[in-house]
Amino acid sequence: MQKWLYLALAIVAEVIATSALKSSAGFSNPWPTALVVAGYATAFYFLSLTLNSMPVGIAYAIWSGVGTVLIGLVAWLVHGQRLDLPALLGMALIVAGVAVINLFSKTASH
Repeated sequence: MQKWLYLALAIVAEVIATSALKSSAGFSNPWPTALVVAGYATAFYFLSLTLNSMPVGIAYAIWSGVGTVLIGLVAWLVHGQRLDLPALLGMALIVAGVAVINLFSKTASH
């Protein structure tokens, strides 16, 4: 169960860091830049803890898939990015892929 907490913390930290990239204005705005650096450091720390008990391919697939969907939602909510039907379908496929890994892959449970 601890691996899932670590993975969730890694995902949240990565989403925060990636969301702050736009506000960092090419790393010229100090506070968002600090958030980017701290967020990515935190994300990789918790991902490394996750990898002690979860295969790297499975952890990365979940991390990147869930992160991609969450970043899309943050971009829509915070930055007003429009999500058209292909974007929404793509995100649904990502969620479906993560679900298939977690529900059916024997590799995910190791």
